[in-house]
Formats: sequence, structure tokens, C-alpha cells
Amino acid sequence: MVDLRVDLSGMILDNPVIPASGTFGYGKEFAELYDINILGSISFKGTTVEERYGNELPRIAECDAGMINSVGLQNPGLRAVCCSELPALAEVYKKKVIANICGSSTDDYIACAEAMDAQDTVGLIEVNISCPNVHCGGMAFGVDPRTAEKLTKAVKAVSSKPVYMKLSPNVTDITEIARACESGGADGISLINTLLGMRIDIKSKKPVIANKVGGFSGPAIFPVALRMVWETAHAVDIPVMGMGGVDSADKVIEMIMAGASAVQVGAANLTDPFICKKIIEELPERMESLNINNFDEIRGCV
Repeated sequence: MVDLRVDLSGMILDNPVIPASGTFGYGKEFAELYDINILGSISFKGTTVEERYGNELPRIAECDAGMINSVGLQNPGLRAVCCSELPALAEVYKKKVIANICGSSTDDYIACAEAMDAQDTVGLIEVNISCPNVHCGGMAFGVDPRTAEKLTKAVKAVSSKPVYMKLSPNVTDITEIARACESGGADGISLINTLLGMRIDIKSKKPVIANKVGGFSGPAIFPVALRMVWETAHAVDIPVMGMGGVDSADKVIEMIMAGASAVQVGAANLTDPFICKKIIEELPERMESLNINNFDEIRGCV
């Protein structure tokens, strides 16, 4: 029998499949569809200090083999997440979760990290320095190595839990940013966030989304994500969580062969709410067919 367990900086998961932040809410809606305790963990919706409405509508555009979103980190704010959303999630999900945090300043990130570090249900903090849909902060921290390193140090200084920095693919060399985060004390790296994309309504001669550009995700970005995970896993000595276009058991295995320790599933949750469940159920049979006993045998084999 195959062993699906993986280790994320001491956080042992039953399997490597994790719904990505922003695609699974706080889990409650999905818990009505199936037992979400089957999941390895959950990276819940990105949290900022203050409540955010997000960007103006429209903020979704369909694309071939993907979608563009410009939601803009809509969330109820740090206090509401800690006092309401996390306790509600704990009622339907009994494992440790991943807290995805974002901010417009270093102080914002520090405040979110301190609050999440105090939550018993949080096992790992994922620091989003890669969101392309926020006009200040977000990706601004993730495109300069020195800024990324300083922010990593600041968050690590207030967190006793593992800290993973979530990186943007919208840079010249993602390994340079990853190494800077490692130098700053990061326990791991998450990548990739969305690519920048755009659609134009040829009838109105205007961009489809109000923000003009947004984050492109879906199956079309998988080869890019896989390449960046492979590059990063070979450039740093800390674990990598891979994501970007994952929608099958085979793609999970590919990500781990590229060097990922765990794999997040993003946009596919929006088109098939059962996709994570299906992948977890398909993994044992697929691994057996490939003579894979556990993920340690294949991690970084390429």
C-alpha cells in the first residue's frame, strides 16, 4: 500500500493535496459537499489587517484553458478571520490549516503574522508577496530580493510557526527571490501565484475587467509553474509548495518530481468543487501503476 504522507517543516500531512488560498474560501461551503478532512491541509483565503471589499466589478474574465481574476484580496479582515472564520472552520476541519497573509506595509504583515501565530488551528503561515491585484503592497514586496529578504526576517521575528513565502512568477529570475527569502529565514517557498494577463472586449473596445489586468490561472499555466518549481527546488535548501494549473493526480506527481514537497490546487476548485477529493482518491492507484511507494522516492528526481 502506498504512503501519501508528506512533511512540511514538521507539519505532517496525510497527503500532499492542499486547496490554494482564494479558491476554497474558509472551507465551509465545500464541507457541505464532502468531508474536507480528506485534504492534506487548507490554505484559507488571504487575510489583511483591515476588511477589504476588493477591486471594482467586473473582476473575472474567461480565457482558453484558464481565467483572469482581479478580486483584490476581498476578505473580512484579521479580527473577523481569527474570531469567526477560523473557529467555524475548526468545526468542520480537524487538521492544522495554512494561514495566507498579505499587507500593504511591513507592519501589516507583522500584525497578521502575530495574530495567526497565536491561533491553535494554524500550523503554517504563508506570506503572500505575490498578489498582482492589489495596487499597493502585495507583489511590490516580491519583485525585489532585498525587500523580500527584509520582509521575511520581519515576519520570522514574530512567528514561532513555519513561514513560507509565496512568490510571483512576474519576475526575471524567481530563484533570486527564493534565495533572498531563504537568507531571510524562510522555512519554505510557495509558488507560483498567478501570471499577469488581460482580455479586451472587442465590441466595447475596453478591457473585460475593471482593473484592466489581473491574475491568469488555470491549466494553461502548468508548464510555466512546473518549470519554476523545478528551478526553485534546485536553488534553495528549504521545502517548496508547488501550484499553478494543477488539476489531476498526474500533475501532482509531476510537481513532486520537480521538487515540490506538497502541491496546492487553485483555479480547478472553481470549475470542479470536487477536484481535490478526486485527486486524493486517484493518487494511490496512479502511484501503484508507476511503482511509487511514497513521495520521498520521486521528490526532485528530475
